[in-house]
Amino acid sequence: MGNGLGMGGEGVGHRWDTCATRFGRGKHRGRLGVWHGRIAVPYPDPCMGNSSSSLSRNPGTLLIAGGRVVDPASGFDQVADIAVSNGVITAIGVNLSRSGVDEVVDAAGCMVTPGLIDPHVHLREPGHEYKETIATGTAAAAAGGFTSVCCMPNTSPALDTPETLRFVQERARSTGRARVFAVAAATKNRHGEELAEIGLLDAAGAVAFSDDGDCVPTPGMMQRVLVAVAKTGKVFMQHCQEPTLTRGAAMHAGSVSVRLGLGGWPRIAEELIIERDVMLNRAVGCRYHVQHLSSAGSVEIVRRARAAGQPVTAEASPHHLLLTHTECDGYNTLAKVNPPIREQSDIDAVRGGVADGTITVLATDHAPHSHDEKSLPFEEAPMGMVGLETAFGLYREALIDSGAIGWTRLIELMTVEPAKLCGLDAMGLGKLAVGGPADITVIDTELAWTIDPAEFAGRSRNTPFAGRKVRGRPVATVVGGEVVYSLSRAAMA
Repeated sequence: MGNGLGMGGEGVGHRWDTCATRFGRGKHRGRLGVWHGRIAVPYPDPCMGNSSSSLSRNPGTLLIAGGRVVDPASGFDQVADIAVSNGVITAIGVNLSRSGVDEVVDAAGCMVTPGLIDPHVHLREPGHEYKETIATGTAAAAAGGFTSVCCMPNTSPALDTPETLRFVQERARSTGRARVFAVAAATKNRHGEELAEIGLLDAAGAVAFSDDGDCVPTPGMMQRVLVAVAKTGKVFMQHCQEPTLTRGAAMHAGSVSVRLGLGGWPRIAEELIIERDVMLNRAVGCRYHVQHLSSAGSVEIVRRARAAGQPVTAEASPHHLLLTHTECDGYNTLAKVNPPIREQSDIDAVRGGVADGTITVLATDHAPHSHDEKSLPFEEAPMGMVGLETAFGLYREALIDSGAIGWTRLIELMTVEPAKLCGLDAMGLGKLAVGGPADITVIDTELAWTIDPAEFAGRSRNTPFAGRKVRGRPVATVVGGEVVYSLSRAAMA
């Protein structure tokens, strides 16, 4: 269906500015808010791989009324209502009946999209619960509009056995406010020395494979990983860091690292791994994904590989789309991240890669750390920053306000593309369809707000974006037909 707004598929006019003030004015406003229970899942439970589970509760009926419904998967873009019953979308249309509806979300002035998906987060459980847990991490996800997240395997113990995957799946089932999908380690304990039980992990429900946090270091082991993962049809996600080129490195190798006397992290350490893997994969054909791409040279390597028909994809994170290495001045550990933030020329190239389709996915690389850890000297402080709760406003600034892409493509990069990457599209996620799961995000694209870590739902506060004024914010998150987050209710808490 075409755009029913009379403003073009990508435009957003002044009529959408009132979403934040109007949100929650449906007849059942008092029921909106954060539900602290378990998520009801209408399809076979995605958190449990191929197994099914009964609904934990009856989510009842819900109507999301009067929003601009944008579904890139189908091309639907017009003002409409979405009706939900028992966790499933039952109708999408204009002026749907409110008779017998348990809960109404007045989305007038808002954009209503498929539930946002982040394919690269660190939930830290098991082993580092002082940084984040599955409960707090999914609370952060819901506050950021994400209905599904894929958690990385660099936990303690690593997610390298069916048993550790089942632990995450059970914890997600009992404590999660968003769907959690496990990315399994490709090598045992992520040491890059011995292949993990790829087949068993696949059968246990792994949606992808990665040694994230570390690179698979040697060509021989990398080739074995590519062959093994190719047999599953899943994607391998590479943390691109040649280890011998980054020993003692704390930030981007440039003028700021020289001035601060810190070890420099060269672009070639990322680019060399991508080039190596692309060459190895020519004879294998594994689905290969570049995580948190940071270098202009990396963009060009991926572009060439895709042009040659190789199954290569890549992702960009908010900090690599917005920040330069000058953010590390004053030994600001909140800006210390892996791979490091680089220079404006790299930002321009990464944005260009998003614009021309070289980079197909947006991912936060949400990486929580404690205040004490980030208070260590720069060389000793861990790398990473949180990103789930701030992502949408930062993506808007980097990609919409800069003119790199339009709204429909932004939503596609946060729904359709990550769903395809991790096979979640087969579960009906990443799109709005009658009969499909009711995972829905309601967004005020014009809401101006200031990032305040003290208000985060997640456990950690490590962000260099504190105090930044942004526009655009999810105001309601629906998972399996349940409103698991509402900005209007959170503001009153």
